Amino acid sequence: MSGLYTKTVLNHVFAQAQSSLNLLLTTLSYSIMRLVILMLLLCCQQVLGQAINGTVYNAGNQKPVEFVNIGIPGKNIGTVSDPTGHFQLAISNEFDNDTLVFSCIGFQAYKVKVSDLKMAKTQNVQLHEKTTQLTEVLIKPRKFAERRLGVTAKGTKMTAGFKDNNLGYECGIMMHNRKTAFLKEVNVNIAQSLYDSIHYRLNVYRIGKGKTFENVLDSPIYVKLGKSEIKDKISINLEHLNLVLEGDFLVTLEHIKELGPGGLYFSTGLSHKTYYRKTSQGAWQTVPIGLSISVLADVEK
Repeated sequence: MSGLYTKTVLNHVFAQAQSSLNLLLTTLSYSIMRLVILMLLLCCQQVLGQAINGTVYNAGNQKPVEFVNIGIPGKNIGTVSDPTGHFQLAISNEFDNDTLVFSCIGFQAYKVKVSDLKMAKTQNVQLHEKTTQLTEVLIKPRKFAERRLGVTAKGTKMTAGFKDNNLGYECGIMMHNRKTAFLKEVNVNIAQSLYDSIHYRLNVYRIGKGKTFENVLDSPIYVKLGKSEIKDKISINLEHLNLVLEGDFLVTLEHIKELGPGGLYFSTGLSHKTYYRKTSQGAWQTVPIGLSISVLADVEK
C-alpha cells in the first residue's frame, strides 16, 4: 500500500510540476509573442513612416486651395489636395531628409523638409499668391501660318490613358515647334470613357534649364464634363489666354480628383512619344506611343 501511495503522490507532484511548466511556457510564449508583435510594429513604423495630414490655405484670405500638387521631386511620392484643400500622404522615414514641395498654378511654391513637417504641431500649409509682372513685348513684322501640332490620330484600335485613380498622374505630348507659336486651341481625341464624369487639369509647359518643365499658365484650366458631354473629341479654347511660346512645349492632362471606378482612354499614334509621370512632382518618363493630343496654333513661318 505504501508503495502505491508513494507512486500516487509522485504522480500528483509530477502532474503539478507539468501543469506549472505548461503555464510557464504558455506565459513565456505569450510574452515572446507580444515582444515579437511589438518589434514588428516598430519595424513597420520605421518602414511605413508617418502619414502627413493637413489642409492647404491661401495665405491672403485663408480660404482652402484645391488641387495643389504635393510631392517629393523625382521620387514618385505625391498626391493632390481635394476640393476642400485637404491632403493626406504617407511618407517612409527613409525620405525624412528630402524636401516636400507644394505647388499650384497662381501661387508661389512652398518647400519644407519632410521631417520638419512630420514634427510640426500642425501640418497645415499656407501658400502665397504670385504677383504677375507684365513684361514689355517688342512686336516685329512677322508672317504666321496656322498649323496643327502634335498627334491627330483617331480610332480605338490602339489606345492609352488613365486607368487608375492615381492623384497627380499626368500624361501628354511634346509639341515640336522651332519658332514662335500663338496657341489657339487644344484638341484631344477620346477612344473610350468609362467614367460617369471627368475632371482633369490641362497643363502647358515650356522647357526650362536642365530640361525641366515650367508651367506657363497663370490660372488653372479644368476639363469638367458629364458622361453625356464626353464625345469623340474634346476641344479647349486658349485664344483668350494669349499664350506665346518659343520652341518645343509640352501639353498634358492631369488626374486631380477621385472619379471612382472607370477609365479614360485616348486614341494614339506612332509619330510621337507620350510623356508621363505617376504622381505630383514625380519623375518624367516616356513611352514610344503618342496620345492623340494636338494644338492649333499660329506659327511663325
